[in-house]
Amino acid sequence: MPRSIWSGAISFGLVTVPIHVQSAREDHSIRFHRYHLEDLGRIRTRKVCELEDREVSQAEIGKGYEYSKTQVIPISDEDLSNLPLPTAKAIEIDAFVPWESIDPIRIGEGYYLAPDGQVAAKPYKLLRQALTRSAKVAVAKYAWSGRERLGLLRVHGEAIVLHAMHWPDEVRDPTELLPPPVELSEDEIQGALALMDSMTRDNLEGEDFRDAYTEAVAKIIEAKREDKPLPDAPEPTEQGQVLDLMAALQESVRKAQASRGETGETGETGETGEAEADVHELAQPKKKAPAKKTARKTPVKKATATAASQKTTAAKKATKKTAARRPRSA
Repeated sequence: MPRSIWSGAISFGLVTVPIHVQSAREDHSIRFHRYHLEDLGRIRTRKVCELEDREVSQAEIGKGYEYSKTQVIPISDEDLSNLPLPTAKAIEIDAFVPWESIDPIRIGEGYYLAPDGQVAAKPYKLLRQALTRSAKVAVAKYAWSGRERLGLLRVHGEAIVLHAMHWPDEVRDPTELLPPPVELSEDEIQGALALMDSMTRDNLEGEDFRDAYTEAVAKIIEAKREDKPLPDAPEPTEQGQVLDLMAALQESVRKAQASRGETGETGETGETGEAEADVHELAQPKKKAPAKKTARKTPVKKATATAASQKTTAAKKATKKTAARRPRSA
């Protein structure tokens, strides 16, 4: 049973729900201590008073605000618990909004809100069912760890979850990070949609979604503990420079389908070399022939151009067939 990290109440309108706050996540990563390499003695951080030049205990340590280089204002936990804010002891719901209106970049750590005793059971269930039926989430304010925060309340199973949220001014504008304007062809967009379709999953369960890094570190620790050779590192995959976006998309679709034991139809997923070549030709920019050569066309060249035109027409029909069977972009 995880320990309670905060106790208070949820408040919306005149309804109050006493709650305990517990962490909704667990960290299973492997952690390391610092050691002296020569003798493997533990390296620890000691808390030393700069004025007395001695180590002090946790009981002697408190908070303070440096008002100036020569003046420090001591602040106690009691001072912070009696802040003149309604959010100091309660999670105050300010609004209910559609879930889709919340930008995920603003959502942070999640906490379970557990009802505090039988008196909280009914209002807790009332809020949970109201959120479920409305398909909305609650936006609230609360004060933890010396600052007022913005939060989001939503339903997860039978529980209410509080997510910490960033204030609007805490999210940076990404405009300066964007690449220069580029043009995309419809074939490239349809190729990306085909790749997305081949990589679609019903859930995030299975071997692809496990912490391989932690497992690899555990194997190294076990090998060194038993004085065995370290496990072989896999050969790194060489990443070549992408010169043809359409070819890269088609190859990605082929590999995704192969990994799932699927085979595409000819001309739809790029399984055959001929279909890939046709789309590849469509994606290439057309070169303009010199004016002199255009004026001196021979019957043989005309026949060649006609054959190329028929091939292009066939490729376009195949592309239209592909687009009809793929989901439209949002």
